[in-house]
Amino acid sequence: MSTSDGFKLYDCGTLLLNVTTSAGGLTVAQRRWRIAYATIYSVRAMLSLTEEIMSKRTSDHQLPSHHYVTEPNFDRKRLVQIVRQKDLDSLGQLGGVSNVAAGLCTNPENGIRDDEQEIRRRQEMFGRNSYRKPPPKGLLYFVLEAFKDTTILILLVCAALSLGFGIREHGAGEGWYEGGSIFVAVFLVVVVSAVSNFRQETQFDKLSKISNNIRVEVVRSGRRQQVSIFDVVVGDVVFLKIGDQIPADGLFLDGYSLQVDESSMTGESDHVEIDACRNPFLFSGSKVVNGYAQMLVASVGMDTVWGEMMSSVTGDKNERTPLQVRLDKLTSSIGKVGLAVAFLVLIVLLIRYFTGNTKDDYGHTEYRGSKTDVNGVLNAVVRIVAAAVTIVVVAIPEGLPLAVTLTLAYSMKRMMADQAMVRKLSACETMGSATVICTDKTGTLTLNQMKVTGFWLGQESIEEDLAKNIAPNVLELFHQGVGLNTTGSVCKSISGSLLEFSGSPTEKEILSWAVLGLGMDMEKLKQQYSILHVETFNSEKKRSGVSIRRKADETIHVHWKGAAEMIVAMCSQYYESDGILRSMNEDERGRIKTVIQSMAASSLRCIAFAHKQVSKEEAEDYDDQSGMTHRRIKEDGLALLGIVGLKDPCRPGVKKAVEACQSAGVSIKMITGDNVFTAKAIATECGILGPDYGEGSGEVVEGIEFRNYTPEERIEKVDKIRVMARSSPFDKLLMVQCLKQKGNVVAVTGDGTNDAPALKEADIGLSMGIQGTEVAKESSDIVILDDNFSSVATVLRWGRCVYNNIQKFIQFQLTVNVAALVINFIAAVSAGEVPLTTVQLLWVNLIMDTLGALALATDRPTNELIQKPPVGRTEPLITNIMWRNLLAQALYQIAILLILQFRGESIFNVHQRVKDTLIFNTFVLCQVFNEFNARKLEKQNVFEGILKNRLFLGIIGVTIVLQVVMVECLKKFADTEKLTLWQWGVCILLAAFSWPIAWFVKLVPVPDTPFFGIVKQAINRRNRSTPPARNWMSNPVRL
Repeated sequence: MSTSDGFKLYDCGTLLLNVTTSAGGLTVAQRRWRIAYATIYSVRAMLSLTEEIMSKRTSDHQLPSHHYVTEPNFDRKRLVQIVRQKDLDSLGQLGGVSNVAAGLCTNPENGIRDDEQEIRRRQEMFGRNSYRKPPPKGLLYFVLEAFKDTTILILLVCAALSLGFGIREHGAGEGWYEGGSIFVAVFLVVVVSAVSNFRQETQFDKLSKISNNIRVEVVRSGRRQQVSIFDVVVGDVVFLKIGDQIPADGLFLDGYSLQVDESSMTGESDHVEIDACRNPFLFSGSKVVNGYAQMLVASVGMDTVWGEMMSSVTGDKNERTPLQVRLDKLTSSIGKVGLAVAFLVLIVLLIRYFTGNTKDDYGHTEYRGSKTDVNGVLNAVVRIVAAAVTIVVVAIPEGLPLAVTLTLAYSMKRMMADQAMVRKLSACETMGSATVICTDKTGTLTLNQMKVTGFWLGQESIEEDLAKNIAPNVLELFHQGVGLNTTGSVCKSISGSLLEFSGSPTEKEILSWAVLGLGMDMEKLKQQYSILHVETFNSEKKRSGVSIRRKADETIHVHWKGAAEMIVAMCSQYYESDGILRSMNEDERGRIKTVIQSMAASSLRCIAFAHKQVSKEEAEDYDDQSGMTHRRIKEDGLALLGIVGLKDPCRPGVKKAVEACQSAGVSIKMITGDNVFTAKAIATECGILGPDYGEGSGEVVEGIEFRNYTPEERIEKVDKIRVMARSSPFDKLLMVQCLKQKGNVVAVTGDGTNDAPALKEADIGLSMGIQGTEVAKESSDIVILDDNFSSVATVLRWGRCVYNNIQKFIQFQLTVNVAALVINFIAAVSAGEVPLTTVQLLWVNLIMDTLGALALATDRPTNELIQKPPVGRTEPLITNIMWRNLLAQALYQIAILLILQFRGESIFNVHQRVKDTLIFNTFVLCQVFNEFNARKLEKQNVFEGILKNRLFLGIIGVTIVLQVVMVECLKKFADTEKLTLWQWGVCILLAAFSWPIAWFVKLVPVPDTPFFGIVKQAINRRNRSTPPARNWMSNPVRL
C-alpha cells in the first residue's frame, strides 16, 4: 500500500485500538477494510505463535535422545595420548569426561545415532576397531615349504641328472621321458600337498576370525544392542559387566565397584579400581573382574596400546597337538626303517650292477668294465639312486601329518556347523578320550528361558492381581529392590508401543514381572532415588546388594537379592501382604524354608528380596589405615520382602544326549549353584540321577560338604557324586583336580569369570557362547555356541571320530608301506631290479598320502563310536585290531605281487614291460579296494553308510580314472604298456580279493593287551624264569 493512495500504515496494536476508538472519522468502507485487515493479521499471528510453541515443545521432548552435534570437534591424537598416558590433568583441562562426550557428539545416556552413515563417518574420522595383521600365508609359501623336504630335493637332483644323461644318450626326442616324468610326478606331489595345506590354513584363519568376533553391548539412539567388536566406533557408549573384555580404549562414564585386570597389558596381576575421579581410564584387552559400568570409547584399533601390541604378534603358533606329536614319532620310526631298507636296496643294486649281473632292455649286460661308456655308468647309478630315494619317499608316511591336519580341519568345520567352535586343536582329539563331563545346569541342561511361576509374600502365595493384593508400602519397597538392584534395563522399542528388557535371562524376567505385574516405573524410580553403593552378583556370594538414598527425605535404604535360603538367613523379620512387619522366629523361619524347598522341588529357581532402612553411620565403614571412607551394605537384621520362583525348563533332547554319553562310558556330573532340591529335580528330569537314586547314597552333595571332606574322602567319594549343589567355582576346581588324580580325562563346562581356573585345569574346557564371559571363553578349549548340552555330546562324538579317522588312515598307509618295502627289497636282492619305477612309486605315494588322507579323514561320526568306551591316555595308536588287519592285507599284496614278479611272464605269456605294468596296476588297485576295508576297523560290513560320504566315493572314482589314464595313455611318462580288457579284469579280480580276506580276518579274535605289550611280558617272564648266574667267588662251596 503506497502513501500516494492516501492509506496509512498501522502496527497491530494501533490497528486493533483504532478499529473501535477512531471509527468516527472514517467511512463505513474504511471501517470494514480495517476490521478485515485486523482479523487476517490476528489469525496469522495466532497460527505463527502456535507453530512456535509446538516446535519448542517437540524440540524439548526430543532433545535428550535425538539432539546430536553434527561434527565431532576433537583432536584425535590428543585424545589418544590423554587416555594412553592416564593424564588426569589434561582430561580436566578438556572439561572432564562429560565435555569429551559432548565433543564426540555423544549423548551419555542414549549414545550416538544408530544409522550406517553415522557409523561410517566415525570410522573414516577415527579409524576402525581392528589392527593390522601379518599377511596370510599364500599358496606359494606352502609350495616352497614342500620343496624344502630333503627327499624331494634328492629326487629333483636325480631327475635333473636323469634328464641330462637321457637327452645326451637318446637325444631330445626320446631321452627326456624318464627324467621329465620324475619332474612331473614330484611337481604333482608338491602341488597337491601344498594346495591341501593352504586350504587347511585358510580354514583355520576363518575360524580364528570367528572366534575373535566378540559381541559387545552398546547403546545407540537410546537402545541397548549387541554389535561386533569390529563395529565399535569412537563415541560409542559400551556397557561392561563382570567377565567382559574391554573392546577399545575409553573413559569411565558411570558405574559401580568396577575393577579390571590389566595383566594382559602391564603384566601386573593386581586388579585396578576404576572410578570417575581418580582413574577413569580403561584399556582395550583388559578384563572386567568386578562391578559394572558404562564406558565412552575414546580410541579404537591401531590407536590403542592393545592394537599396536597385537599387530606385532605374528599369530603363527605352530600348535602341535598330542596326537600330532605321537604321529611325528611314528613317522620318524617308520622313516628310519625305510631308510635302512632303501640303503640296503641301493647297496645290493650297485653291487649287482658293477658285478655285471644286470641287463638292459635288449638283454645285454649293462656293465662291462672299461668297455662301458662313462655316461652309461653315471646314468645307471643315477637311476639306482633315484629308485632307492623313491623307496624312502614311499616308506616315510608323510601323509600322517596331512591326515591329522585334514581331519582336524574338517572336524572343526563340521563342529562349527554343529554349534561348537574349537579354539585349541588339541581339544578335538582329547575330547574323544573324555571319561567325565562336569556340566552346569542353567542354560546348558535347561533352556535359560526364565518365567516367574510362583510368588510368596511372607507365608502367603499370591497368584493374581499382584499390585492390588500387596500393601502400597511393600509394593514401593519391591519397586526399589527390583528396579535399582539390577544390571538389566527397561526401554521403549522403536515403535514406542512395547517395552524392551535387557540383561541376563533372570534379570529380564524379574524386571518384566515387576513392570507388568507390579506396575513398576523405572524412569520414575531413577528420578526419586540415587544409588550410593552396589555389591555386584557373583557365583561365590550368590547375591547382589544396593544402598540407595531417597531424594525426598534423604533416607537410606538397603536392598539384597539372591539365592533364597541365603537371603532368608540374613533376615530377622518379614513382611506380610497387608504391609505388617513381623519378627521371624525359628518356627516361622522353618516354615519359610519349607516353602523354598517345595518350590525348589518343582524345579523352580528361588530368588528372595530383603530390605532395611539404615542410618548414615550404618551405611559407612571408616578405614583407619588409608583414611578413606568406604561404603558398605548391611547384611544382617534385614526384613524379607518376598520370594519369587522362576521356572527354567529342561532343553528338548537333553535326556537323550545324557543317555548317549552314559552309554559311551562317560560319566555326567551336574555342578550348579542352585539349591539341592532344584538340583535333584533337574538332574532326575535330565536322566543324570536314575530311578534307583536314594537319599544317603552319596550321589548328591552340597559344595560346602564336598569342600569340608578330607583329601582322602574326596578321592574316595568323587566317582559316586553325580550332582553337586550350591557349589562355588572353587568347588568345581576341586572336583576337577580330584577326578584327574584318579586318572579320568575331564571335560568341564563353564560360563563365569570365576570358572576360568576349572576350565584351565580340565583336560577339555567348554565355555558357553551365549552366557559365557570373555574370560571364560579365553580359558576354554571349545566354545559351545548355543549353550546346549546336546552340543557337548556332539563334541564328544567328533572327538572320537577324529581319533578313529586317523587310526583308519594309519592302517591304510602302513599296509602300503609294508607291502612296498618288502616287494622292492626282495625283488632288488633276488632279481637286481625294482618292479615299480620311480614315477610309479610317486604315483602310489600321491594316492595313499593325499587322496587317501582326504578320503579317510572326512568320515562323519557314527553311532557305533558313541557306544564304545573312551580311549585311554596311554593306549597305543596302532591297536591289535589294526595290526591284524594291516598285516593280513600286506601279506596278501606281497604274495600276489611277488608271484607276478617271478612268474608273471609265464602265467600270462607276456613280455617284461607288460608284466611290470600288471604289477603296478594290481598294486594300485589293491590300495583302492583296501581303502574300503580301512573305513571299518572292526565291522565286517565296510559299505555301511558309504553313500553318505560322497567325498570318499568321488576320490575313489578320481583315483580309478587317473589310474586308467596312467596305464593306457601315459606310456612314456609312467613307463607302462596298454593292457587288454582280460588283463584289466585279472588285476581287478586280484585286488578285489582283499574284501573277502578282510571279512574273514575280522572274525579272528585278538587279545586286548597291545602286541608290543605281549612281547614285553614274554621277555619279562623269560628273564624271571632264568636263574641268575651264581658267583662262585662270593659264595664258595664249603666241603
